[in-house]
Amino acid sequence: MNDLPMAPAESLDPADWTEVAELSHRIIDDAIAHSRDVRKRPPWQEMPEQVRQGFDGPLPRTPLPLADVYEEVVHSVMAYPMGNVHPRFWAWFMGSGNFTGALADFLAAVQGSNLGGGSHAAVLLENQVIAWCNEIVGFPATANGTLVSGGSMANLMGLAVARNIKAGVDVRTLGVAAIARPLRFYSSDQVHDCHRKALEALGLGNCSLRRIPTDCDFRINIAALRSAIAEDRAAGFQPACLIGNAGTVNTGAIDDLEALATLARQEDLWFHVDGCIGALLAIAPKNAHRVAGLQRADSVALDPHKWLHAPFDVGCVLVRAGTALQDSFATAPEYLESTQRGLASGRWLHESGLQTSRAFRALKVWMALKQHGIERFGRLIDRNIDQAQYLAGLISAHRQLEVAAPPPAAV
Repeated sequence: MNDLPMAPAESLDPADWTEVAELSHRIIDDAIAHSRDVRKRPPWQEMPEQVRQGFDGPLPRTPLPLADVYEEVVHSVMAYPMGNVHPRFWAWFMGSGNFTGALADFLAAVQGSNLGGGSHAAVLLENQVIAWCNEIVGFPATANGTLVSGGSMANLMGLAVARNIKAGVDVRTLGVAAIARPLRFYSSDQVHDCHRKALEALGLGNCSLRRIPTDCDFRINIAALRSAIAEDRAAGFQPACLIGNAGTVNTGAIDDLEALATLARQEDLWFHVDGCIGALLAIAPKNAHRVAGLQRADSVALDPHKWLHAPFDVGCVLVRAGTALQDSFATAPEYLESTQRGLASGRWLHESGLQTSRAFRALKVWMALKQHGIERFGRLIDRNIDQAQYLAGLISAHRQLEVAAPPPAAV
């Protein structure tokens, strides 16, 4: 038999690990300086046209030295950030990250684990982060959850579980066309637009989301909500889910979660709380009372990349009923069968969501919580709210300005 011709050895490993180590140390030093000196830079600056045109280049065909690639990053990327990590970034409610989380993302990428599941450390660590999040919102230890890209995906998954449980048919097998009566979901008119996108993606349509008027504090009007539910039942619709806001993106308004939880039980509705803005108030000593009733929800969406300051991206959906996520998303393909021992014996995290390939998002949350402790994060939230109230006082005292909404619980 003729031997096959041997191709030249080739890989993506560095040709010189020592050279890469030296550059890596420089990158870390630059990253520390970038974070340390953030206050010396403007939050945002216009990108010169010459720099902008550099992103129109053709597909690279041949290699460049890594040091040259890094120089491009320094001059064309690091110099023109969105600015949300800056303390004077006030454009939107957005997380500012933390350096420990950045190191965690580096370590997660180096380890390279796929969080679809299996028996390895990253899975156990994510399970612990989910358990901590359940503890934060007051859910029992039997509750479940999963980490996702952010609030939009977390809310979509919570609403998917609500749809499947309240449909009255096996939606996963038969589809939404088999639902006997059109489902109705209820929220205030201040609800985040991701809920519309979610219900459209779930095949229920924008009309299935009934937006209820709000009061002078931009909280859902309970009386109007009761009337809408009764009206829909009389018209032949199936009221299915009540979406409460724990902080709206427009004003930071928080619905009366206790009243909504009680109403949901009375009307046999799934109670989902969009807490991506304010659910983490639950850890703030002076302001936890603002989200009283959060622990009574059936599902909660929250964003560790906001008030836990994890680098983008990481969102979380929690579901009180321990098997509800698996009931909505789990499948059993042959190539992911569980085994009694070995790598495949661990918990399959993909069964709790849509993704089979999943990034190791949990490490940046875990490391920061370990380093700082939950009490420090709670104190920082209290300070944010004090700052918002101080700003509202300055505006109220100004002759040419007025406060358009009550001082928000989230800033």
